[in-house]
Amino acid sequence: MKTINKILGRLKGEQFILDKKIPFSYMFLFFCRKTVNLLYGCFVFRRLSLIFVHPSAKILCKCKLRFGRNLNIDRCCYLDALSKEGIALGNNVSVGKNTTIECSGSLKYLGKGLKVGNNVGLGTHGFFGCAGGVEIGDDCIFGNFVSLHSENHNYEDINLPIRLQGVNHKGIKIGKNCWIGAKVTILDGTEIGNHCVVAAGAVVRGVYPGNCIIGGVPSKIIRNI
Repeated sequence: MKTINKILGRLKGEQFILDKKIPFSYMFLFFCRKTVNLLYGCFVFRRLSLIFVHPSAKILCKCKLRFGRNLNIDRCCYLDALSKEGIALGNNVSVGKNTTIECSGSLKYLGKGLKVGNNVGLGTHGFFGCAGGVEIGDDCIFGNFVSLHSENHNYEDINLPIRLQGVNHKGIKIGKNCWIGAKVTILDGTEIGNHCVVAAGAVVRGVYPGNCIIGGVPSKIIRNI
């Protein structure tokens, strides 16, 4: 177990200690799956590096995807990096299963893209719409079923269908060391400062300072940290 802890610590660049109660059979199957994902990731990107990609994941426009060491893309993920700036992922980034990242909402207009810092975990079943640009700081964690929408439809002309009125973009920025709870929806134009917590189920739009807890529909500052 000590040897495994050392290996995992080197991969993550920080101390990592497994729970001693984990059965050996579970750990054996876990490392078998990781080995398969590592081999597939090296094959997909044609490079020898710490890239763990589940074979069921789909990655489009790989030439616009940049990443650091120890990238984990879980099963049934969908990443489309087609955009002006593509997808840039830092070190130790994990993309939870069934997560979708789309950088352009339409082929009529290339979106801006996604930039993620180091040590970030994107939860399962997430949706990241990055047409207007999404920036996520270091050490952020995302719950399950979180969605980000950095694009809005224009709708002011009542004589024209909304689908024909085009879109507008302001972008989304999330600071460092933030915890985004499960089923949070973050809308275009939102800026969240460093060290913030967004309560589960919140619908967030607006500019929020650092060191606060945000929650509600619509969202508001619940209290400072």
